[in-house]
Amino acid sequence: MTKYLISFPSGATVVPDREMQAVSDAAHAVVAEAKDAGVWVFGGGIDESVPPVLVDGDGTVTAGTYPQTEQLAGGFTVLELPSREAALEWAAKFAIACRCAQEVRAFGYDPAG
Repeated sequence: MTKYLISFPSGATVVPDREMQAVSDAAHAVVAEAKDAGVWVFGGGIDESVPPVLVDGDGTVTAGTYPQTEQLAGGFTVLELPSREAALEWAAKFAIACRCAQEVRAFGYDPAG
């Protein structure tokens, strides 16, 4: 089975504050469904109050991130699924719950993992 990353960038969910609890509840319901189905690996939201840093090969720490990943913050889920079609079905469930499009990416096969 393949692991899939289902994610969305920060700011993609645009709903009134009064509806955020409903979005959160809906997303948690999909997470519970994934856990019940035995496909859940890991997931969560990026804590945007903690700024990202880059750590170089020599251990140097620099504030910030790669320019092309500045919008990476948001929410993500890793599911282990039998097919890309199954990943697209789960992504649709998260898209409905989070009220925003979800990106789907497959992890490469690791024979040692």
